[in-house]
Amino acid sequence: MDFSSFLTSLGTSFVIFLVLMLVFAWLSSRPCNHVIYYPNRILKGLDPTVGSRSRSPFAWITEALSSSEKDVISMSGVDTAVYFVFLATVLGIFVLSAVVLLPVLIPIAVTDDGIKNAKMNNTQSVGTFSELDNLSMGNINLRSNRLWAFLLATYWVSFVVYYLTWKAYNHVTALRTEALMTPEIKAEQFAIIVRDIPPVPEGQTRKEQVDSFFKNIYPDTFYRSLIVTDNKKVNKLWEELEGYKKKLERSEAIFEASKTEAKPEGVRPTHKTGLLGLIGKKVDSIEFYSEKINELLPKLETEQKATLREKQKNAALVFFNNRTTAASAAQNLHAQIVDKWTVLAAPEPRQIIWPNLYINFIQRQVRQYVVYVIVALTIFFYMIPITAVSAVTTLENLKKFLPFLKPVVNIGALKAILEAYLPQLALIIFLALLPKLLLFLSKSEGIPSEGHAERAASGKYFYFTVLNVFIGVTLSGALFRTFKSIQKDPNSLVPLLASSLPGSATFFLTFVALKFFVGYGLELSRIVPLIIFHLKKKFLCKCEADVKNAWTPGDLGYGTRIPGDLLIFTIVLCYSIITPLIVPFGVIYFGLGWLILRNQALKVYVPSYETYGRIWPHIFNRIVASLLLYQLTMFGFFGVKKFYYAPILIPLPIISLIFAFLCHKKFYRSFANTALEVARNELKEVPNMEQVFRSFVPPSLSSEKVEDDHFEDARSQVSRAGSFV
Repeated sequence: MDFSSFLTSLGTSFVIFLVLMLVFAWLSSRPCNHVIYYPNRILKGLDPTVGSRSRSPFAWITEALSSSEKDVISMSGVDTAVYFVFLATVLGIFVLSAVVLLPVLIPIAVTDDGIKNAKMNNTQSVGTFSELDNLSMGNINLRSNRLWAFLLATYWVSFVVYYLTWKAYNHVTALRTEALMTPEIKAEQFAIIVRDIPPVPEGQTRKEQVDSFFKNIYPDTFYRSLIVTDNKKVNKLWEELEGYKKKLERSEAIFEASKTEAKPEGVRPTHKTGLLGLIGKKVDSIEFYSEKINELLPKLETEQKATLREKQKNAALVFFNNRTTAASAAQNLHAQIVDKWTVLAAPEPRQIIWPNLYINFIQRQVRQYVVYVIVALTIFFYMIPITAVSAVTTLENLKKFLPFLKPVVNIGALKAILEAYLPQLALIIFLALLPKLLLFLSKSEGIPSEGHAERAASGKYFYFTVLNVFIGVTLSGALFRTFKSIQKDPNSLVPLLASSLPGSATFFLTFVALKFFVGYGLELSRIVPLIIFHLKKKFLCKCEADVKNAWTPGDLGYGTRIPGDLLIFTIVLCYSIITPLIVPFGVIYFGLGWLILRNQALKVYVPSYETYGRIWPHIFNRIVASLLLYQLTMFGFFGVKKFYYAPILIPLPIISLIFAFLCHKKFYRSFANTALEVARNELKEVPNMEQVFRSFVPPSLSSEKVEDDHFEDARSQVSRAGSFV
């Protein structure tokens, strides 16, 4: 990409961002759109526009900048606050790096003539370098003493990362501790998950087996156990019943809306019972759905009783009337053999993946390794289309492989736009297809909670993006550019590939610019959710519940958002010394991201669950992985530059590994388990243990009648203190 195409890409992206920001300022001020731009505040019963009708259309910037960490926690939870710690940490890394890299390295690079000498000596094919590469390390001559500045800068960036991530780990640990020590009652702090329960002894029931085991170990604090059951059939009936209830509500709303002064009796809604309501017998909707509900209620009740009595599995939830005991029990080894009586801390009730609780120990291990193999194969086979995309989606290659496009791509304005955007858009589309597959694979491992599955999928997605996008695009682009030279001289493969690294920086510069200008512009304007909402409201919504479902927002989507941010971090970090110009792009990406997502966290997104910052150790590990990749990249590039003092960089990866090891030893245990020092903190009031227990009962089994008469078959019957009932 030449310099004019780069400027076209940058300028176009900036104009798009400005337009989207103005669209946001206009649309968000209209009351009919408040449910799209302020749903979090509306759901919490707050004034959407903070009580000011005449406020500036850009007041959101001031509000985001002035908001505190406590504001974020109160509106979106601790996990969101931890995400902003990550954004602020990476922003700090790039700002401190830029303080040295920009004023020192760019003047050193631009005043050398390495590219000119390379072309004169015919060691590099003509056209490989763009004008931007004169500002990079690629313009430094081989063995030049100027390389000392780049070597010292490599150390500077590494130590900036060590310092700021250490501070961030301390800060997140304090956030998690403060959240867990709050006196408010959290149901999950009184429960543990028990898996791999041995076969039931003769003469006992499953509940008696579990009760006696834990009652003997924790005689004073054991409260009750809930045996996990196979709920597939009862869930199906319950979902069918809930579906008919919603349809009945919609039909009644349609009937009420049809009543007018001219026709006060209204028109009763009807529908056909066949495929998609297009064929079959025509029936009165209200009567039909009422009959279906009356038919399903006794079926559901019968299935609930059968499930609780006959479908008990080898897993349970055990409850204690003391959260210190629960925290201790979650960390203790309860059997000599690790595949019996496996215990772990309970997540929030809404996070539990019930079918995964009764997958046994051996199956979980086998599933985990099978998933790892599948992910490895996915990464490998995804490399093929991504490599093809990065190699083919340049104008020169398109004209070569698709000659009929020549008249189109030779148009001046269109050529600049296509060259600026085509490879990046193709890459972004490929990446959008992957996350659901990785989340499915993570759940298939037997992971017991949604939060844990999301973290596992996030890790897979990160390594996929780094290997396929960063390494794949860099190597494939370099191979394509230097293929003829390699054919003539195969021994030149390594030096040619390494010397081509600065040429790939231009692609990543435009990729990062596209992500922060267009990506964050779309995030702020919420054009797509707005259009979908108004279409649903006009054509599909028949009652208030339908309207609310149409605008209710999701969460920030950490499973894909964090790996995407880490990919940008990896790209900018690895190219920060080679092409220092990329660092300001990293600053803009994370600075703009912090600002816009701060607004979204305070006003738009509603968290699906809360893990109290358990995502942070995973983020930290990926930051360290990116740092190691950066250090190895720089070591290799100094070798290509034939700099004799390159071995001075060898201690850096070792220091990074020691740093990661120390952080793991110092901090990780408090994220994997709740410290007893934290759990022993006094509560605001005595917990209602019956309410704690019932919060974990699956919705499909939460029938009052069934619980009163038959639920004792799946829970323990032990005496308990009256103050906890």
